[in-house]
Amino acid sequence: MNLSQSTSTHPAHRMASLLAVSALALGLAACGKTEEPTVGQRLDSAVEKTEQAAADARAKAEATMQSAETKVEQGAASAQAQAQQAAANAKAVMDDAAITAQVSAGLAKDPDLSALKIKVDTVNGKVTLSGPAPSTVARERAETLAKAVSGVVSVNNQLVVAAS
Repeated sequence: MNLSQSTSTHPAHRMASLLAVSALALGLAACGKTEEPTVGQRLDSAVEKTEQAAADARAKAEATMQSAETKVEQGAASAQAQAQQAAANAKAVMDDAAITAQVSAGLAKDPDLSALKIKVDTVNGKVTLSGPAPSTVARERAETLAKAVSGVVSVNNQLVVAAS
């Protein structure tokens, strides 16, 4: 190779080397850049996020429904207990009213006690007799009549024997 050939190929060689290095540098620089997602990739990502949000919403709705069902069941149980208590109270009041009516009817059948104003009061099966009695015997008979009525627990005899 002679000197004139080496100088003439040398710049061409240099140019080719420079182009190759530049192309390589551009290629490496492009590798460092992140690619923008395609429309399909963005759509897939949006669908995935929507499905996750729907699953989260479904889970929340199910939890809320379960909580509501529990509260409704508790409310129903409470209402049932209150209704049972009210029924028991009403039955006790009706029982007391029935006892009072039966004691009053028994007193009305007695010839010595029927004309008198004897007040009969019943609370929880406990009968209280108050008012006048014509005699001690009549007073005791009123108590005996009251004790004979079904459902009577006790008798508080406050009848006062009228002085003759």
